[in-house]
Amino acid sequence: MIKLNRILVATDFGEASEAALNYGRELARMFSAQLDVLHVADNVLTRGFGAEGYVANYPELQRDVEEAARRNLDALVSDEDRKMLRARPIVITSNTPAIAIVSYAKDAGAGLIVMGTHGRGTMAHLLMGSVAERVVRTSPCPVLTVRHPEHEFVLPDALVAVAKA
Repeated sequence: MIKLNRILVATDFGEASEAALNYGRELARMFSAQLDVLHVADNVLTRGFGAEGYVANYPELQRDVEEAARRNLDALVSDEDRKMLRARPIVITSNTPAIAIVSYAKDAGAGLIVMGTHGRGTMAHLLMGSVAERVVRTSPCPVLTVRHPEHEFVLPDALVAVAKA
């Protein structure tokens, strides 16, 4: 029987991430697992520079980015999530989201990562790569990717019987 103690949902606050969070919630309920909801905030030094060639007030700007991410996570993770699923909103700052997600999963002992994928076309994928693809290739645990937010999570009866056994 599969035993999941901790499920990590990685979010970029997009529609696919919202769908991934719904999957993560349902799986956390089914397995009585703790739910960690992680956002990797941009490191403002890697965004590029203004006309002056530097970020004038880096610490304040970075703090603003992280606080905005925390507010968004707080809006996603309900009081019920915190109580019933022991859900924790987590913000990490990094210029490499895939590495940050995998590193957190390893350190936290996550048994599953759930994340959205945008399903970009081949050319965009070749040019930009994919955070989800990198996570899948390097993750220490299984990764569930959710592509379309319109997919509804329906738990098959057979899976319920196995999970509750």
